[in-house]
Amino acid sequence: MTQTIQAVRGMNDILPDDAALWERLEEVVRSWAHAYGYRNIRTPLLEHTALFRRAIGETTDIVEKEMYSFVDELNGESLTLRPEATASTVRAAVEHSLLHHGPQRLWYAGPMFRHERPQKGRYRQFHQIGAEALGFPGPDVDAELILMCARLWDDLGIEGVRLQLNSLGAPAERRAHRAALVAHLERHADDLDADSRRRLATNPLRVLDSKNPALRPIIATAPKLLDHLGAESLRHFEGLQAILQDAGLPFEIDHHLVRGLDYYNLTVFEWVTDRLGAQGTVCGGGRYDGLFEQIGGKPAPAIGFALGVERLLALVLDAGGPVPPTPQDVYLVHQGDAADRFAFVVAERLRDHGFSVAHHCGGGSFKAQMRRANASGAQMAVIVGDDEAAAGAASVKPLRDERPQVRLPLDALPDGLSQLLYADDS
Repeated sequence: MTQTIQAVRGMNDILPDDAALWERLEEVVRSWAHAYGYRNIRTPLLEHTALFRRAIGETTDIVEKEMYSFVDELNGESLTLRPEATASTVRAAVEHSLLHHGPQRLWYAGPMFRHERPQKGRYRQFHQIGAEALGFPGPDVDAELILMCARLWDDLGIEGVRLQLNSLGAPAERRAHRAALVAHLERHADDLDADSRRRLATNPLRVLDSKNPALRPIIATAPKLLDHLGAESLRHFEGLQAILQDAGLPFEIDHHLVRGLDYYNLTVFEWVTDRLGAQGTVCGGGRYDGLFEQIGGKPAPAIGFALGVERLLALVLDAGGPVPPTPQDVYLVHQGDAADRFAFVVAERLRDHGFSVAHHCGGGSFKAQMRRANASGAQMAVIVGDDEAAAGAASVKPLRDERPQVRLPLDALPDGLSQLLYADDS
């Protein structure tokens, strides 16, 4: 017996009932992004590995452990399935000179890939929605993106998501903080776990992001980056806070919020919740003013965020329960040689008028087909037999109430069906 092939671990199928919820989310997202003037960008799933090594950072967990990289046998190039989309978006902006005519507001949605341990809300193929504001230097666009997130939670009916802020300052300020942080951590070197000792030599800021409870006292007494910010960085961070306060959006400053990618500077933020267990971050982002230059473009300020669709949908379900799929308007039942042919004419005529039609295929008795019609969730059964086909007509039977079946000529069928479908709305 041939062995059954299953999906790759951590890469999940989205079945039709679940896909209906994804489609509704996508509709909300398109409208939401348009309301803020953000235009859609779509970048390839595959990029040169060098893009992510240069942009994300050689010593990040993503680059060191999680990227799906391989050598293209045809030309020897190292390629990577994108683990995130900010680097790809900036690469596209540089390659196509998108900032030549001024700043750009862009949004994207799609699958990303990271080789990490699958768990609830975290998969090896996962999906993100993100927004990137390119070419804007001030804290006003930082606030816009954060307020944009807050509106999405409202649009989706999600509650209990909290905003955390920090500033990573400018590179020179980070270097000063790094020196103070390394000195602090070295005084506690014997108490650090193996991962933190490794990061002490490569990326000590990430020690602040450790989830190891034993390190909390060390992290709590670590030097704060905010204490090393200069006047300009402080002015930027205070300007952001003032706008959020004026908008009535609560937030907390988290001195240990550093994000996991090397390209961040100045503003960083996360939206977190207690409703997803250990994986509490729903959305994260920040400013990355050096990234354009890092990947070979002209210097340009930029900020963006990304949110995980799987986690977002878990919150949507938690807020309102499962959303049933939208049923078809019509299930088309037919039997007889002439009826089988005429049924296609009826189906296309109804679709021409905007109705959704599930056309029965595979034969079967009228009784068996009507069982299918009832189980489909459709509001109406449209029935075509050879008599109806000869008369150029169809019969309409309501499936969700006791109204009588009626026969209508083909030309009158769309209007008659509308009256039956929407009788309760008048």
